[in-house]
Amino acid sequence: MTIEIRPVTRDEAPAYLRVLPYVNGLPHWEPAPAAWHGGPEAWPPPNRPATPEQVARWVEEVVTAGHFHPQAAFDGGKVVGGSAMLSLAITVPGLREVPFGGVTATAVIATHRRRGLLRGMMQAMFDEALDRGEPLAALSASEGGIYGRYGFAPATRRTRWDLDRAEAAFADADPPAGSLELVDAATTRQAWPRVHEEARRRQVGELRPVPGKWDGLSDDATGPDGPTRYLIHRCPQGDVDGVANFRLPWTPLVEHTGTLVVDALQAASVDAYRAMWMLLTDFDLTRRVTAPTRPADEPLRWMLRNPRALRVTRQSDNLWLRVLDLPAALTARSYDTTADLTIAVDADPMCPRNTGTWRLSATPDGATCTPTRTRPDLTLTVQALGSLYLGGMSAALLAAAGHIRPHHDGAVPALGRLFRTDPEPFNSFAF
Repeated sequence: MTIEIRPVTRDEAPAYLRVLPYVNGLPHWEPAPAAWHGGPEAWPPPNRPATPEQVARWVEEVVTAGHFHPQAAFDGGKVVGGSAMLSLAITVPGLREVPFGGVTATAVIATHRRRGLLRGMMQAMFDEALDRGEPLAALSASEGGIYGRYGFAPATRRTRWDLDRAEAAFADADPPAGSLELVDAATTRQAWPRVHEEARRRQVGELRPVPGKWDGLSDDATGPDGPTRYLIHRCPQGDVDGVANFRLPWTPLVEHTGTLVVDALQAASVDAYRAMWMLLTDFDLTRRVTAPTRPADEPLRWMLRNPRALRVTRQSDNLWLRVLDLPAALTARSYDTTADLTIAVDADPMCPRNTGTWRLSATPDGATCTPTRTRPDLTLTVQALGSLYLGGMSAALLAAAGHIRPHHDGAVPALGRLFRTDPEPFNSFAF
């Protein structure tokens, strides 16, 4: 076996695409109930294999999109594996924007697994990301047991929840300021990028989307479910500050009838958020609301007269994060407290410049991170650093699991206070 890892040419792009599960009509998620899916089944059925016309269109995106950086594994000139990074940006603590490489479109064909091909493609993508000045990498894991070996770890969470309409009374029943409109897909395609841009600047963990993120929104019906419906909220000045899409799917099962599925909802103001949920939880001829890919602690819960009425039915990790350049990453975010901590990373063979002992001097105004030879306060795995980075995971729990080793009393609480953020980080979509 002669394996070569490198980018693909235009002529090789169709073969690269044909390796990927979604192009072949194969499942791209582990066989377990997914928190990003609003239907009663575990996840939606896979699409049919891509047509030659679709592949030709995607080839143009592969070779011309400046934010898309593919790598492939070749065995004797044949493509047997593929992956790619998207050049994106994420909101980090301090509400700063940091570039990162988003791993996507990843697969190795069945005959070539367990041979180190994915590791080789990951290494190539990490090296390229560092050359581009991206100190972080991130992904949405199709299986929970794969990506930890490459230094990734869960950094945000998502839930799916259900709410019976009869229990959806709001503690404050007065309608918020502004107005609601049911609109078409064209209006929504114009509104959503603006709302997201405003909202993501206030939400740690939220992502800058790739161009054309909402171009696929449509008024066309798909199957028996009917068309997707769209809702916007306007502030008193007339600007759109909230947007949502929802469905009223048909089902032959009595227990699933009357369910309204809110596939996505984003608001740039509390009034927009509350007004949209007040309407969606009291829609005519419905009895239940289901909402996938929601924050682990939904603000709606605390707006209800009965907080227990909102029941989490599925939950999972969401964004997995990987620190590629430790000092650049730790100085790119801000910290709410002032502290000096010396942290050590025992070994990071894929990003060896992370290995060593670092002094992190943090204040609300900024931070420095420099190599040092002093005894560390804590030793962390690179996975623990990825989980902690956005401030949503507990240092105490990671220490209890063995991912953080303190070298004196008080080190873990100090680390937790320094990194934790409130509210918890969240990203509303994957890539």
